[in-house]
Amino acid sequence: MQKIIPTIAIVAALLLANGCKRSEKPADSSAAKHSHAPDHSHDATGADHSHGAADADHAGGEGHTHDEIRLGKTMIGGHEVQFAQSHGEVEAGKEGHILVKLPYNDNGDTIVRAWLGTEDRTRSMVGKGEYEPARYYYDVHAVAPDPLPENVLWWIEIEKPDGTKAIGSIKPKL
Repeated sequence: MQKIIPTIAIVAALLLANGCKRSEKPADSSAAKHSHAPDHSHDATGADHSHGAADADHAGGEGHTHDEIRLGKTMIGGHEVQFAQSHGEVEAGKEGHILVKLPYNDNGDTIVRAWLGTEDRTRSMVGKGEYEPARYYYDVHAVAPDPLPENVLWWIEIEKPDGTKAIGSIKPKL
């Protein structure tokens, strides 16, 4: 019995850690089986298509969505960055999810951090983004302060490989 309890705990931890992993592309993912958002593009052959983080039809991988909400775009450090909020609306004391799509592919070399609240991070928990190579975006999880401050925003810090940092914000869906 003493050996079973640690084994169960390890299995439970692994299952929880994989909870937000993206599903693999299904074997048959032809264009006829899914629709595209207006900002989704194909080349003339219909191949080599690019997905933005705000593409709600493909958010989180083919066939795997978390009810993503497009938040729009904003300029951060001279770059137009796209955002989507996933896993529902922001709630006080709950974990929020933001997807950050940079206008360039850096293969995950940039560090993206995000928090909910105010720019000075008071009572905010900062989350570090996990790069999603299949989609070229960063998935950031952060717990919202309780109570939410007035005029709460998603704050995003982008740290490039050369060490330069830029901060911007976008309004969350509450």
